[in-house]
Amino acid sequence: MINTLSFLISFAVSALTGLWLIPFLRKLKAGQQIREVGPKWHLSKQGTPTMGGLMFVAGIVVSVIITGWNPMRKGEYTHVIVLGLAVFYGLIGFFDDLTKVRNKRNLGLTAIQKLVLQVVAAAAFLAALRYAGILENTLFIPFFNVTYTVPWVIYLILALFIIVGGVNAVNLTDGVDGLAAGVTVPVAAFFTAAALRFGNSEISLFSASLAGALVGFLLYNFHPAKIFMGDTGSLFLGGAVCACAFALNIPLIIIPAGIIYILETLSDIVQVIYFKFSHGKRVFLMAPYHHHLEMKGWKEVRIVGVFVLITVIGCVLAYLTLI
Repeated sequence: MINTLSFLISFAVSALTGLWLIPFLRKLKAGQQIREVGPKWHLSKQGTPTMGGLMFVAGIVVSVIITGWNPMRKGEYTHVIVLGLAVFYGLIGFFDDLTKVRNKRNLGLTAIQKLVLQVVAAAAFLAALRYAGILENTLFIPFFNVTYTVPWVIYLILALFIIVGGVNAVNLTDGVDGLAAGVTVPVAAFFTAAALRFGNSEISLFSASLAGALVGFLLYNFHPAKIFMGDTGSLFLGGAVCACAFALNIPLIIIPAGIIYILETLSDIVQVIYFKFSHGKRVFLMAPYHHHLEMKGWKEVRIVGVFVLITVIGCVLAYLTLI
């Protein structure tokens, strides 16, 4: 019942926020600057309001405060810690978007600035989880049903890599209308089910809020998009996904559940490495992979549909490993 309420509240707040946020951002001329190296037809999207991630951030924050109030009164703050990491990453993205809008260029914070801030956020999150007695230095291996205890130093280094890498993988997935949000809805549904499986009501209400807020956002972001989530939204989503995985102590579950994030990132890495070592040749027409499919003639709606279906399959398989 509480998860249904969380979903509905976040959906309503996200959807209603879009009614005034879109015209407000248009008035501020907070439009997306399209990269010249991307698909040429994306230039028609120039000026579409960005920072739309504020819509679902608002929905999730309001929902978590309302439905998570009783757990907080009882001294249970797991959902607050998870929300904290997502919001911190969202703020990094917000300042990145703000810099781009002010400079009227598709260049925001420097790579070093973003990396340092992301590592600091991840470290603070892990420290908070460990202090609260939630974090365990164990790694559950999906599909093999085995768990290994890892020395804390190695575990924390690996955890930092997974969080920072995972957040940027979600960011890379945000490339066509509705893709990052559409893919993350089943991932959020998976974490809701997984949290219920483990009896963790705080994470289930957070992930249910995440799913509801994204559905509300998709009302405006589905092709043709009236607003983009920007780094404000994509970094928030990356933080939310990784935070849920670590709060449930199943970080490697991101591999099957977030298979699209991983494939998108691998396509980008392969493209860069092959380009350098082959002196200018390419494996894909354009990376990440969703751009390759666009160049092959796939419509954005088809790309989103196929990627969401693959994610649903990955999430079902991920859940089966937990039974």
